[in-house]
Amino acid sequence: MKPLFFIFLSSLFCGNLFSQDIDTLMVKKKTPKVGLVLSGGGAKGLAHIGVLKVLEEEGVQVDYIGGTSMGAMIGGLYAVGYTANQLDSIFRVTDFDKIVQDNLPRKVKSFYEKENDEKYALTLPFQKMKFGIPIAFSKGQNTFNLFNQLIYDFRSVTDFSKLPIPFLCVATDAETGEEILLNKGNLARAIVASGAFPSLFSPVLIDGRYLIDGGIVNNYPIERVKEMGADIIIGIDVQTDLMDREQLTSATKMIMQIINFQMLQTMDNKKQATDIYIRPDITNFNVVSFGDGTKIVQNGIMAAEPFREQFRQIALLQEKDKQEKRTIKNELFLKNISSVDVKGTENYSRAYVMGKLRFKPNEKTSFVEFNEGINRLSATQNFQSIGYHFEKDDEEGDKLVMELKESEIKTFIRFGLHYDELYKSGLLINVTHKNLLTRNDVFSGDLIIGDNIRYNLDYHIDNGFYWSFGLRSRFNQFKSEIPINFSDYIPDLENLKNINVNYYDLTHQAYLQTIFRHVFSVGAGLEYKIIDINSQSITLDGEDFNDIYKSSNFLSTFGYITLDTYDKKHFPKSGIYFDGNIKWILNSTVLGDDFGRYSITQGELGYAKTFFDRFTITLHNEAGFTLGKSDGLLDFLLGGYGYRAINNFRHFYGYDFLKIMGDSYIKGTVGTDVEIFRKHHLNFHANFANAGNAIFDKINTWFTKPAYTGYAFGYGLETIIGPIEIKYSWSPETNNNLWWVSVGFWF
Repeated sequence: MKPLFFIFLSSLFCGNLFSQDIDTLMVKKKTPKVGLVLSGGGAKGLAHIGVLKVLEEEGVQVDYIGGTSMGAMIGGLYAVGYTANQLDSIFRVTDFDKIVQDNLPRKVKSFYEKENDEKYALTLPFQKMKFGIPIAFSKGQNTFNLFNQLIYDFRSVTDFSKLPIPFLCVATDAETGEEILLNKGNLARAIVASGAFPSLFSPVLIDGRYLIDGGIVNNYPIERVKEMGADIIIGIDVQTDLMDREQLTSATKMIMQIINFQMLQTMDNKKQATDIYIRPDITNFNVVSFGDGTKIVQNGIMAAEPFREQFRQIALLQEKDKQEKRTIKNELFLKNISSVDVKGTENYSRAYVMGKLRFKPNEKTSFVEFNEGINRLSATQNFQSIGYHFEKDDEEGDKLVMELKESEIKTFIRFGLHYDELYKSGLLINVTHKNLLTRNDVFSGDLIIGDNIRYNLDYHIDNGFYWSFGLRSRFNQFKSEIPINFSDYIPDLENLKNINVNYYDLTHQAYLQTIFRHVFSVGAGLEYKIIDINSQSITLDGEDFNDIYKSSNFLSTFGYITLDTYDKKHFPKSGIYFDGNIKWILNSTVLGDDFGRYSITQGELGYAKTFFDRFTITLHNEAGFTLGKSDGLLDFLLGGYGYRAINNFRHFYGYDFLKIMGDSYIKGTVGTDVEIFRKHHLNFHANFANAGNAIFDKINTWFTKPAYTGYAFGYGLETIIGPIEIKYSWSPETNNNLWWVSVGFWF
């Protein structure tokens, strides 16, 4: 008897059951219309799902839904046909960190964008001679993509009253503070606008208005639902009460406090106007407590339990007009896209946009591929907002309408820090400017100040599927001991194997690049290179040799094909990497009249796979060879770790920097990595190689026991300035024990 007594008391005190007598209602209307009001509250809004489960169990038919913020998200999905259990499943598998942070998978980024993410520790917008800060933490693109997919079956519905359950939500005009009713247009965009929490999500542009979270002006839109024609209002309130000073410990909480000032002043009247008012226990949760989703949903169920009898009464009134069970099917593929209309671009061509989307009209396209295309477009950071919707295009299929708003910021200042034991310390300062000379172009200039001053200049015009054009220039220098044979120049030094030298490299490139099979980057170009290796003074057998140098100018053509699906460059957990390149040396001044044209070919293939979430195995194989007589300056040099490789320098554990030399080599590496704590890694690598001159001429010179082996244990930490790594390395051939330290992104 106690549980029944408790439910009876709860029904009296937990909510105002009906503002009008139910018997009177039965006389006036045989089938009363039920309106559902869902308040905003971030993760606390998951309690709505629990209440919906109880409503369904008792057979209540919802006729109208109005929601704000998270209430709009859950209400919108319920309105198109998702059941409470389906909603529970959706929100259980959704990665809210990814959704909120707008994290973009590395594989959707271009090689240029990947390099930016893996080189610069800090990026600041620069406009009108002032540094800026982003308007919000996230653009909300991932949220928009998610809801577009979930409501795809209703992509052509622009009047929300035509949905299986008529629906509305509210947002706030960021400029005027006015409440904006959203009951027409693009449903996904309306839902995202209603939940665009200030500073967390960027405002959403709809009909010329910048809209933000509706909870600022109306977090419980009961009056809007009554206007739809509801006779009985069931309201679920997950708003937070005002906090005291001890609770106001973060910026998010302070913003929530300010938003709640106005809303809580009107809630007493809204409660009185609600026939069944349900307030789940959300005391110990906040707007980002998505990790506690299961508990929050359960609290919603518990809050609805005392009202089961009232729900049954309502269901009995609806019995004669009961709707058939609603179902919704999630499609894996989009319907045929017969055409694409690109709107809102001025500085970027249609070819550029289509090249990022990487699908063409009348091609079969999955949602995964489509979302990756949208993410590729977002990763360029060239657009303030990326909207889209589908329109009927006769009988041929749908027209995809892209609604883009270009970013007004064209200039960025970027910074990076790095230390390794080849280049030593370096501070990187970068200036990036977009649309410098023409549409689709970007200029990037790096200046590296430190022990070895360097620079990188890059100008690129990205034409998507069409051939893109680029110019590059770089200057590198360092001091190291490398294996150089000077016997061709100074016979007395023919037995000298290693020498401390100053190494200078100046390279200029012009190239063309395009996309092949949607995933491969293919390019070819012309290169002019100057390499200078010199030592100021060498003493051998009491004789001084001053200004020893080996230098050459090279003119060459090159071609390459690259695939990179690693999820991360450093400490990858999944993906494949392939790079194949060939260079034809057309001229080299070091050989003079003895020069004959030759080519250098090099390729590598890498693979990463993670088991048990934290244990990763990586495999990496590579090889290179020279056809024709080389001059030695472009030979392969293996050794060391932690530096940004140029020319034919290759990492090799167990040997110091650039210690293994040859015009051909083959190398294999196997590694394991364990993420012992988040972003903390312990790893072990073993590599094996054969290298020398013309080793591929005979099979027994390369397909045999490795001549060079090396091993390394390491610790790595992912930080905002890049990876910090310490490695202990050794080789059984040399008995050398080496320690390497690398700090920050490689550049």
